Amino acid sequence: MQQGLVRFVLRRVLVAGLMVLLVSSAALLLVRLAPGDHLTGFEVSAEAVAAERARLGLNRPFASQYADWLARAVHLDFGESLKYRRPVRELIGERAGNTALLGLSALVIATLLGIPGGVLTGSSEGPGAWLAGGLSIVLLSLPPLVISLVLLLIASTTRWFPVGGFGALPAQDVGDTVRYLLLPSLALALPMSAALERLQSQAMREALAEPAVLNARARGCSTARVVWRHAFRLSLKPVLALYGVFVGTVLSGSFVVEIVMSWPGLGALMYEALVARDLYLVAGCAATGAVFLGAGILASDVALVMADPRVADGR
Repeated sequence: MQQGLVRFVLRRVLVAGLMVLLVSSAALLLVRLAPGDHLTGFEVSAEAVAAERARLGLNRPFASQYADWLARAVHLDFGESLKYRRPVRELIGERAGNTALLGLSALVIATLLGIPGGVLTGSSEGPGAWLAGGLSIVLLSLPPLVISLVLLLIASTTRWFPVGGFGALPAQDVGDTVRYLLLPSLALALPMSAALERLQSQAMREALAEPAVLNARARGCSTARVVWRHAFRLSLKPVLALYGVFVGTVLSGSFVVEIVMSWPGLGALMYEALVARDLYLVAGCAATGAVFLGAGILASDVALVMADPRVADGR
């Protein structure tokens, strides 16, 4: 069991590393192939443009530029931002914590809403189950952009929560952080909680039809014990199999929410880098997002093996 788990984790780590390499390399290539560069649109002489591109190595063939970038990236040196004139690693370090805080908060909210909701809709047919299922369908049909705008409208009307500006103050206590964090977290969490509810609901229905659960019913176990002690554990396997995707998506996919909600995270930094055609910063942000995604999937795989050790052997 122990050796099988180690081999399983090592395989997943290698796959995650390959994914990070492919995503960051593709981002670097696409920005390089896009027309123009960070100097486009400025009234600068052709000689000055040529000198700047030569200084930054942008006049070299892409293969040579990529090999140099890859050699540095292995040591977590993603080069210098063309827009900010600062190391990419420093810029990412300043924003990654904000994205992780936002993503983890949204994940906690989505889990607390989606998993119990799925257990409810998958194990009963009362008015509460119908209401939860209908609400999930509505939330699934709304993209995070729409939910963000609705939440901003509510916040600006009621003035209960700030509508942006996190990080503008020199120092913030826990209360301020929570107030600024709630709206973007909800914008990310609500669609994900709906997806978790649908997934958990289907898994719960299938678990309730398992022979072990039917035997528990036949022995006279209470409904609550059957649902939460027997069926819930059996329903976790398909949920855990996709939970890592949710983890990685919420950490790397907060692009729109961060921009709309003025949250200073990697999504907003990535947008600024794309607008400025800052290829090294784009590649660094893409690599960090891929790391988040790979870490989420790895954590999900490990949790799945803990729930069902046969997964490590490919069964």
